[in-house]
Amino acid sequence: MRCFTQSDLSSLDRLFRINLINGLSGYKSANLIGTISEEGNENVAVFSSVIHLGSDPPILGFIHRPIEAGGNTYENIRQTGFYTINHLSMDIVADGHHTSAKYERDVSEFEMTRLKSEYLGDFVAPFVIQAPIKIAMKYVEEHSITLNGTILMVGEIVSVFLEDHLLDADGFVDLSKANVVAVNGPDGYALPKLEKRYPFEHPKTDKEQDQ
Repeated sequence: MRCFTQSDLSSLDRLFRINLINGLSGYKSANLIGTISEEGNENVAVFSSVIHLGSDPPILGFIHRPIEAGGNTYENIRQTGFYTINHLSMDIVADGHHTSAKYERDVSEFEMTRLKSEYLGDFVAPFVIQAPIKIAMKYVEEHSITLNGTILMVGEIVSVFLEDHLLDADGFVDLSKANVVAVNGPDGYALPKLEKRYPFEHPKTDKEQDQ
Protein backbone atom coordinates (compact mmCIF):
# COMPACT_ATOMS: atom_id res chain seq x y z
CA MET A 1 0.00 0.00 0.00
CA ARG A 2 1.33 3.41 -1.00
CA CYS A 3 1.86 5.96 1.79
CA PHE A 4 2.13 9.75 1.43
CA THR A 5 3.33 11.70 4.46
CA GLN A 6 2.52 15.37 4.95
CA SER A 7 6.03 16.14 3.73
CA ASP A 8 5.50 13.97 0.65
CA LEU A 9 2.25 15.73 -0.19
CA SER A 10 3.79 19.20 0.02
CA SER A 11 6.58 18.22 -2.40
CA LEU A 12 4.40 16.58 -5.06
CA ASP A 13 3.92 18.00 -8.55
CA ARG A 14 0.99 20.44 -8.36
CA LEU A 15 -1.30 18.59 -10.78
CA PHE A 16 -0.54 15.22 -9.20
CA ARG A 17 -1.32 16.66 -5.75
CA ILE A 18 -4.60 18.18 -6.97
CA ASN A 19 -5.72 14.87 -8.47
CA LEU A 20 -4.69 12.89 -5.40
CA ILE A 21 -6.14 15.12 -2.66
CA ASN A 22 -9.32 15.88 -4.59
CA GLY A 23 -10.12 12.18 -4.79
CA LEU A 24 -9.53 11.32 -1.14
CA SER A 25 -12.91 12.53 0.10
CA GLY A 26 -14.69 9.99 -2.11
CA TYR A 27 -17.43 10.50 -4.68
CA LYS A 28 -18.88 14.01 -4.66
CA SER A 29 -22.09 15.55 -5.95
CA ALA A 30 -22.16 17.00 -9.45
CA ASN A 31 -24.26 20.14 -9.77
CA LEU A 32 -24.62 23.11 -12.05
CA ILE A 33 -25.16 26.39 -10.21
CA GLY A 34 -27.07 28.98 -12.21
CA THR A 35 -26.90 32.70 -11.49
CA ILE A 36 -27.59 36.03 -13.15
CA SER A 37 -25.94 39.40 -12.63
CA GLU A 38 -27.71 42.68 -11.99
CA GLU A 39 -26.99 43.54 -15.63
CA GLY A 40 -28.77 40.39 -16.80
CA ASN A 41 -25.71 38.28 -17.69
CA GLU A 42 -26.41 34.58 -17.10
CA ASN A 43 -23.79 32.27 -15.62
CA VAL A 44 -23.74 28.53 -15.04
CA ALA A 45 -20.85 26.62 -13.48
CA VAL A 46 -20.20 23.06 -12.34
CA PHE A 47 -19.57 22.46 -8.63
CA SER A 48 -18.66 19.25 -6.81
CA SER A 49 -19.12 20.58 -3.29
CA VAL A 50 -22.87 20.93 -2.71
CA ILE A 51 -23.73 19.47 0.70
CA HIS A 52 -26.83 18.89 2.81
CA LEU A 53 -26.78 21.06 5.95
CA GLY A 54 -30.26 20.50 7.35
CA SER A 55 -33.86 19.65 6.55
CA ASP A 56 -35.72 21.97 8.94
CA PRO A 57 -35.24 24.60 7.68
CA PRO A 58 -34.13 23.07 4.38
CA ILE A 59 -30.62 24.41 3.70
CA LEU A 60 -27.75 23.44 1.44
CA GLY A 61 -24.18 24.63 1.29
CA PHE A 62 -21.40 24.66 -1.26
CA ILE A 63 -17.75 25.63 -1.28
CA HIS A 64 -16.72 28.47 -3.56
CA ARG A 65 -13.07 28.77 -4.55
CA PRO A 66 -11.07 31.87 -3.52
CA ILE A 67 -12.47 34.98 -5.18
CA GLU A 68 -9.15 35.88 -6.78
CA ALA A 69 -9.34 32.57 -8.70
CA GLY A 70 -12.62 33.64 -10.34
CA GLY A 71 -15.87 34.65 -8.75
CA ASN A 72 -18.72 35.15 -11.24
CA THR A 73 -21.00 32.80 -9.31
CA TYR A 74 -20.14 34.46 -6.00
CA GLU A 75 -20.56 37.99 -7.32
CA ASN A 76 -23.92 37.23 -8.90
CA ILE A 77 -25.25 35.59 -5.73
CA ARG A 78 -24.19 38.53 -3.60
CA GLN A 79 -25.76 40.97 -6.08
CA THR A 80 -29.16 39.28 -6.41
CA GLY A 81 -29.36 36.99 -3.38
CA PHE A 82 -30.60 34.04 -5.45
CA TYR A 83 -29.23 31.09 -7.42
CA THR A 84 -30.21 27.63 -8.64
CA ILE A 85 -28.74 24.17 -8.10
CA ASN A 86 -29.26 21.75 -10.99
CA HIS A 87 -28.27 18.08 -10.95
CA LEU A 88 -25.83 17.01 -13.64
CA SER A 89 -26.95 13.93 -15.58
CA MET A 90 -24.95 11.75 -17.94
CA ASP A 91 -26.78 13.28 -20.92
CA ILE A 92 -25.20 16.69 -20.31
CA VAL A 93 -21.99 15.78 -18.50
CA ALA A 94 -19.61 16.97 -21.25
CA ASP A 95 -21.23 20.39 -21.50
CA GLY A 96 -21.52 20.57 -17.73
CA HIS A 97 -17.81 19.92 -17.32
CA HIS A 98 -16.98 22.62 -19.89
CA THR A 99 -18.56 25.24 -17.62
CA SER A 100 -15.47 24.89 -15.42
CA ALA A 101 -13.58 26.94 -18.04
CA LYS A 102 -12.81 30.51 -16.96
CA TYR A 103 -14.83 32.79 -19.22
CA GLU A 104 -15.05 36.55 -18.86
CA ARG A 105 -17.92 37.91 -16.79
CA ASP A 106 -19.96 39.03 -19.81
CA VAL A 107 -19.74 35.60 -21.52
CA SER A 108 -22.52 33.16 -20.64
CA GLU A 109 -21.66 29.48 -20.40
CA PHE A 110 -25.17 28.81 -21.70
CA GLU A 111 -24.06 30.34 -24.98
CA MET A 112 -20.80 28.38 -25.07
CA THR A 113 -22.43 24.97 -24.52
CA ARG A 114 -25.63 23.13 -25.41
CA LEU A 115 -27.01 23.82 -21.95
CA LYS A 116 -30.23 25.85 -22.07
CA SER A 117 -31.52 28.24 -19.43
CA GLU A 118 -35.11 28.52 -18.31
CA TYR A 119 -37.01 30.58 -15.76
CA LEU A 120 -39.65 28.93 -13.59
CA GLY A 121 -42.34 31.02 -11.95
CA ASP A 122 -41.04 34.40 -10.85
CA PHE A 123 -37.66 33.12 -9.67
CA VAL A 124 -34.91 35.49 -10.77
CA ALA A 125 -32.05 33.04 -11.41
CA PRO A 126 -31.87 30.67 -14.40
CA PHE A 127 -32.36 26.92 -14.16
CA VAL A 128 -30.80 24.38 -16.54
CA ILE A 129 -33.66 23.08 -18.67
CA GLN A 130 -32.03 19.63 -19.20
CA ALA A 131 -31.46 18.98 -15.48
CA PRO A 132 -33.76 16.30 -13.97
CA ILE A 133 -33.74 18.04 -10.58
CA LYS A 134 -33.73 21.81 -10.16
CA ILE A 135 -33.58 23.69 -6.85
CA ALA A 136 -34.26 27.39 -6.32
CA MET A 137 -32.01 28.82 -3.61
CA LYS A 138 -31.91 31.99 -1.50
CA TYR A 139 -28.58 33.19 -0.12
CA VAL A 140 -28.48 33.16 3.69
CA GLU A 141 -24.89 33.48 4.89
CA GLU A 142 -21.26 32.66 4.17
CA HIS A 143 -18.23 31.53 6.13
CA SER A 144 -14.62 32.11 5.11
CA ILE A 145 -12.15 29.24 5.37
CA THR A 146 -9.07 31.18 6.39
CA LEU A 147 -6.56 28.40 5.67
CA ASN A 148 -7.05 28.52 1.89
CA GLY A 149 -9.42 31.40 1.17
CA THR A 150 -12.39 29.29 0.11
CA ILE A 151 -15.93 30.26 1.13
CA LEU A 152 -18.75 28.11 2.46
CA MET A 153 -21.93 29.52 0.92
CA VAL A 154 -25.15 28.69 2.75
CA GLY A 155 -28.58 28.95 1.14
CA GLU A 156 -32.19 28.13 1.92
CA ILE A 157 -34.28 26.04 -0.45
CA VAL A 158 -37.09 28.13 -1.92
CA SER A 159 -38.61 25.51 -4.23
CA VAL A 160 -37.79 22.15 -5.82
CA PHE A 161 -38.64 20.84 -9.28
CA LEU A 162 -38.04 17.18 -10.11
CA GLU A 163 -39.32 14.60 -12.54
CA ASP A 164 -42.24 12.58 -11.11
CA HIS A 165 -40.68 9.14 -11.55
CA LEU A 166 -37.71 10.05 -9.34
CA LEU A 167 -39.82 10.51 -6.20
CA ASP A 168 -40.80 7.49 -4.06
CA ALA A 169 -43.90 7.46 -1.85
CA ASP A 170 -41.85 8.15 1.29
CA GLY A 171 -40.06 11.16 -0.22
CA PHE A 172 -36.89 9.32 -1.23
CA VAL A 173 -35.32 10.75 -4.40
CA ASP A 174 -33.88 7.98 -6.57
CA LEU A 175 -31.05 9.73 -8.38
CA SER A 176 -30.06 6.62 -10.30
CA LYS A 177 -33.31 6.76 -12.27
CA ALA A 178 -32.20 10.12 -13.66
CA ASN A 179 -28.65 9.02 -14.53
CA VAL A 180 -27.29 11.66 -12.16
CA VAL A 181 -23.50 11.50 -12.10
CA ALA A 182 -21.01 11.82 -9.26
CA VAL A 183 -17.54 13.35 -9.41
CA ASN A 184 -14.39 11.31 -8.75
CA GLY A 185 -11.44 13.62 -8.16
CA PRO A 186 -11.43 16.95 -10.01
CA ASP A 187 -12.52 15.74 -13.45
CA GLY A 188 -13.75 12.13 -13.38
CA TYR A 189 -17.46 11.36 -13.65
CA ALA A 190 -19.14 8.16 -12.46
CA LEU A 191 -22.68 6.85 -12.81
CA PRO A 192 -23.87 5.49 -9.44
CA LYS A 193 -26.49 2.75 -9.19
CA LEU A 194 -28.86 2.34 -6.26
CA GLU A 195 -28.36 -1.14 -4.80
CA LYS A 196 -30.34 -1.17 -1.57
CA ARG A 197 -32.10 1.00 0.99
CA TYR A 198 -32.00 0.26 4.71
CA PRO A 199 -34.58 1.20 7.37
CA PHE A 200 -33.95 3.78 10.09
CA GLU A 201 -31.65 2.19 12.67
CA HIS A 202 -32.29 1.90 16.42
CA PRO A 203 -29.88 0.71 19.14
CA LYS A 204 -29.88 -3.07 19.49
CA THR A 205 -31.27 -4.75 22.60
CA ASP A 206 -29.13 -7.25 24.52
CA LYS A 207 -31.14 -10.09 22.97
CA GLU A 208 -30.53 -8.82 19.46
CA GLN A 209 -26.79 -8.52 20.10
CA ASP A 210 -26.65 -12.20 21.01
CA GLN A 211 -28.23 -13.29 17.74
